[in-house]
Amino acid sequence: MTRERSWVILRAVGQHFRAGVGAVIGDGRGRVLAFERADVPGAWQLPQGGLDDGEEPEAGLLREVHEETGLAAKHLRVVKALGCPLAYELPARLRSRKTGRGQVLYWFYLELAPDAPEISLPRRGEFRAWRWSSLAELAETVAAFRRASYARLLAEAPPQWERR
Repeated sequence: MTRERSWVILRAVGQHFRAGVGAVIGDGRGRVLAFERADVPGAWQLPQGGLDDGEEPEAGLLREVHEETGLAAKHLRVVKALGCPLAYELPARLRSRKTGRGQVLYWFYLELAPDAPEISLPRRGEFRAWRWSSLAELAETVAAFRRASYARLLAEAPPQWERR
């Protein structure tokens, strides 16, 4: 069996990891934006999403952040890109043909411009609320399957991000 054929078979049965991007958006004072999922009240996380076919990570990052938070690229500055993608595996009950076993994400640390407008979440978007949080608090309270990735994000965060 060729490598290409085996990939098609694995993808058909959901044995793949979806490629995507994630954003840690800071306020310049150590806090990060956390978002509450619309479909799981009380579940807070960072914005993330899948890459479109042929899309490069930084372009996907700006598109996803805008789609999920309403923030435009002109109000964001990339501070740092994490040196390697981070993966997480979804619990079996959360897997789908789209996500497969989980996601592999390119993560970026962004700073929100002081003149950015108030965050206005899309009406029918993925999130229902937002708040400022320390990255450490978010790393401790995020869904269990994301905790290792968030702990790594905390460990690799730029010095201005709160670590407590």
